[in-house]
Amino acid sequence: MAPANLEKELLSRNLPERIQFIAEYFAGEKIVFSSSFGQEDQAITQAIASTKSNIEIFTLDTGRQFQESYELMDLTIKKYGISIQTFFPSTLAVEKLVAEKGFNSFYVSVENRKECCFVRKMEPLSRALKGAKVWITGLRAEQSENRADMPILEWDDSRQLFKINPLIDWDFSTLEKYLKDHKIPQNPLHKKGFISIGCAPCTRAISEGEHPRAGRWWWENSQKECGLHA
Repeated sequence: MAPANLEKELLSRNLPERIQFIAEYFAGEKIVFSSSFGQEDQAITQAIASTKSNIEIFTLDTGRQFQESYELMDLTIKKYGISIQTFFPSTLAVEKLVAEKGFNSFYVSVENRKECCFVRKMEPLSRALKGAKVWITGLRAEQSENRADMPILEWDDSRQLFKINPLIDWDFSTLEKYLKDHKIPQNPLHKKGFISIGCAPCTRAISEGEHPRAGRWWWENSQKECGLHA
């Protein structure tokens, strides 16, 4: 099936059907889903569990997470009876970064922040995606300008895999309804104004009317991206 037709097939289905279709179309290949336990990721995790799809779920633990995120991880694993593999940053790389620039170098400059993101996220992601043919993400087009034009299916030439964004066309109200209808556990920080949740020192609650990602790296003017989905 041509990529254009594959996109049409995905867009014509609901979320569980999209997940099931991906699993069947790429049967025999390694399919992975990266979760940071945000609302989008929780919806996809539920769909994977409900369809019993042979899709591996992993998460990146930067070492700077909120306690609420760890509690949600344990709750999610228990509720759905699934396994989630955790990838940690290189101990030596973190030790070198901290020794040279301190624990909070990311506040100093965008370059420093991206360096920290590389050590704590990008390098572990490379290990997590090793051997995968398909990478499923929880991206939605309305989350940021950088994601506005992302398709539901794309070929990542640098990583030599298909990247599939099954929620790319969902608005927030559709997501909220799905979470409510399926009684999906969520991070309690969402009710405290934390819409996009990342590392604890790099995330704040947002005020009414602010962009959903305004709470990420709030001290800098940037695209609010760590590089995972550049």
